[in-house]
This record gives sequence, structure tokens and C-alpha cells, in this order.
Amino acid sequence: MSSTNRDVVVIGAGHNGLVAACYLARAGLDVEVVERDSVVGGAVSTVERFPGVRMDRGSSAHIMIRQTGIIEELDLARHGLVYQDLDPWGFAPVNTPDGDQQAIIFWVDLEATCASIAEVCSQQDADAYRRFVRDWLPRNKVVFDFFARTPTPLNLGRTMTAMRRATPAGVSRMTRDMLGSADAVLDYYFTDERLKSALSWMAAQSGPPSHEPATADMVGWLTMLHNMAPGHPIGGSGKLSESLANALGAAGGTLTLGDGAERILTHNDKVTGVRLLSGRTISTTTIVAASHIHTTARLLADDYEHLATDISKRARTGNGLGMVVRAHTRAVPQYPSDQDQISDRAMVLLADSRRELRANYGQYLAGERPRNPAALVMAPSKQDSTLAPAGEHTVTIWGQWHAHELADGSSWSEHRETEAEKLVSVVDKWAPGFADSVINLWTQTPADLESELGLINGNVMHLEMSLDQMFSLRPLPEHAQYRIAGISGLYLAGASTHPGGGVFGASGRSVAGVVRRDRRSIRGIRSCLR
Repeated sequence: MSSTNRDVVVIGAGHNGLVAACYLARAGLDVEVVERDSVVGGAVSTVERFPGVRMDRGSSAHIMIRQTGIIEELDLARHGLVYQDLDPWGFAPVNTPDGDQQAIIFWVDLEATCASIAEVCSQQDADAYRRFVRDWLPRNKVVFDFFARTPTPLNLGRTMTAMRRATPAGVSRMTRDMLGSADAVLDYYFTDERLKSALSWMAAQSGPPSHEPATADMVGWLTMLHNMAPGHPIGGSGKLSESLANALGAAGGTLTLGDGAERILTHNDKVTGVRLLSGRTISTTTIVAASHIHTTARLLADDYEHLATDISKRARTGNGLGMVVRAHTRAVPQYPSDQDQISDRAMVLLADSRRELRANYGQYLAGERPRNPAALVMAPSKQDSTLAPAGEHTVTIWGQWHAHELADGSSWSEHRETEAEKLVSVVDKWAPGFADSVINLWTQTPADLESELGLINGNVMHLEMSLDQMFSLRPLPEHAQYRIAGISGLYLAGASTHPGGGVFGASGRSVAGVVRRDRRSIRGIRSCLR
């Protein structure tokens, strides 16, 4: 089989791998990205599911990456990326005491959001929301800056210093707030349970439920959505990945689809190359593994069996996270509270109450299917005619806390249809007539997310987003800062690393910086030895 030499090989063409490859190629390095899938982007991709109907395979709302500067730095607009803003970013239908439906609308504009809260809830809650943003937005600008950097002790120290400046109430208050639960934050600021439920459900999109300790900032970071609108690319979520692939090609990089890594090759604990599924070998001294950390460990094969075993036991994926129903419909959901027809531009938050959210999480922990799931709904085709034929639409329904392994031993293939219908019925409850508009359903159970996208145990965040698996502890303390300990030249990127899951790109940019610094250091040492 043929052999190729490259400066850097990136394993995995997810968005973080592509971001890393773009920065390295722009720095003049000979970079090749290898991907087993025939589609670029991994969980940030869009494919034709039904004739003329294009649906996202994973993430749909792009929130964090729009605030990083990556899109501008890589000039992705020139390479085909155009966003439609999600503004309002949140639309939460709620019931009135009389049984009518109203909606709490979360706009990028803070005052417009407060006006909606005052109308539906109370002026007291509107004023409280303004204070909430005033208190938590400065903190989260600091946190976000740390997310965009390598989690070194120096950067952590700088972050803590900046955080103290952003919290006039003092360090002890800040520490207690950050280590508390999201529910504690919600209960401190607000009185209307419907508002708390909507924010709790949005906060839960990071993974943990809002009643758990150290989840406070998972609701606090929502204040960043008043800084810049989330977006959905015209043409689908995958247009981000396609634009990155175009940028990589323009910078001289190579992308290989349909031929992923079979084994990472090493000698004397140093990277020497990658063997692909086709048998082709790429020689290199630098590999960026942008795959799941468990997958990366398996690619090291028998030479590092102890390492793979340790990672599989300690870097926790959890028992799944959620499932998705992609509906091909004749109409987008029609909510009685949506008088201005704006819900298709938002993430629609359908959650009965925090009590029901806690019940869902309890059922998930017990390995049971949710009895009354919450849903997050998006209908991008109303604003983007490229996704479906005229008069037809695509609607994404995300349901969270669906266990990958079910306690009764049954398989998800047995429950695909019934659980999909359950999520459709949630939307139909709030938007009567939606179920009748459905033409086709494409369902991604936790098992499907694992088999199609390589999301082990169906966890879209790769690893649990718990405090002990965040920052410089992700994926594990000894393998943090984007390196596998004990193997020279092997770097990490993706949701298994800092800052975690979501469409972010930060780990891709950060690991590119680490690789470039290490290569400069090696050249400096060699020149000194001459």
C-alpha cells in the first residue's frame, strides 16, 4: 500500500478537527484530515434524508462558535458560510391560569426580553431578569475567554483574577454562586415558575439537570445570548463544516473522506504515523486526534492497552443523553401564542415544569424511557428554502435524558416509533395540528447517535459535563491541555477536551496553538544543539 508524509495528520473531520487543520495549514504546515465517514463534519453535518429534504445529523443551533472570532479569522463567509440569526433565540409557550396560551420570548435585545417577561409573568420578574443579566453576563464573558484558551494553571489564574473584578460582591459570594445549582440561581432571582422552567430547560441543554450542584453557570451562560444571536447556517448545520473544508483546501490542506484511521503508529512512545482503513500509511510526527477520547485510545491498539482501559473506566460518557426526531412536514408548528409568526426563528422550549424535568431525569437515571419528555424544537426551513421542497418543511425535535442502555434489557429498535411519536405529541400538545402535518419521520435514538456519528453511549457531549470532567480535568487531569500523557506528538481536540461539547471550535483553535508552540520549541532546541 502507498505511503505519504505529512507534517500533521488530523483524525476526524468534525468541526473541531477542521478548525485545527485550517489554522495549522494557514501556518504553512502540510496537513491531512482523515475521516471514515463519507460526509464532512461529523455531528455538524447535513444530509438528504428524504427526496429533496435535507436534515441536520447532529447540532442545529450554533451558539458558541459565533462568539469566538473563528468564523472571521478563517474568513468562512468567503468559503460559503451564511447564517440566519435565531432572534428571538428562545420562545417558551406557557399556560395562563385561564387555560390560554402565552409565550415568554427571549430576544437578543435585553429590553425586548424584559418587556415579554413583564407581559406574561410580572414586572418584578422582568426587573429581576435585568439584574440576572447584569450580574452573570460579566462573569460569563470571563468564563468564555477561558473556554477559548488552553486550560493551563496560568490561564486559570488569570481567569480567577478577572472573575474577581467582574464580581463586585466578592470572591466568597462568587464561589458560592458558581458552585451552587442552576435552580438556586433561578429561585434567587425569579418568582414565576413558568419562567424558571423555561430557563431551566434551556440550561439543561449543556447536559446536567438544573438541580445538581455546580450547574449555576449553565443557566448563567444564557446571558451571553444577549451578546450575540445564535445561528443556523443557510443550507443546514453542515454548511459550517463544508466552509471549513473549503478553507482548508484554500490553505493547501488535504481532506480524505471514506478512509479513516485504523491505528495510530508509534515507536518508543513517539508518534510515527497513521494506518488507514484502506491500508494506506501516512508518516508523521504530529497527530491531532479530534475523535472521541475512547476511540482515540482504541486506535493506540495493544501497545497501550493499559492506557485504553484506564481512559474507558475513568473518562465517563454516562448512559446517553437524548434523542432526536427530524420531521418532514407540510407546515411548521403553529403555536396559538405565536401571533407574530416568529417561533420558527427561535429555539422553542417545551417543558411543562421543573418538577417534570426532574422526573424525566430520575427516569433516565433508572434506565427508563421518559413518560412526559420535554422538547426543544427548531423549524429552520421556514427561513431557508434550500432545506425542503416548496410547501414542505423540516422540524427538529430534541428530547433529553433518554438512556442508552435500558434497565429492562430491551433495545432501542423496539421503541423507536413509540418514542418518536411521544416527542411529536409533545409538540402537538402546544401546537395543535402539528402531528397531522407530518409526512415522514427520521428518528435518531441514542443507539442511532452512537452507530451513525460515533457518539459512544449516545452522549452528544462525548463525556459527561460534570465539574470533575471540565476545564483542566477534561478528559482526565493527566491528558488535559490537549495532549495524551506519555506519547510524544499525540494531541487531542473535540468535545472530549476543554471546553466540552457543543458547536464551539475552541478546542480546535487551541490545540493548533499548542502544536505550533511545541514545534517551535523543538526547532529551537535543535538549533541550540547544532
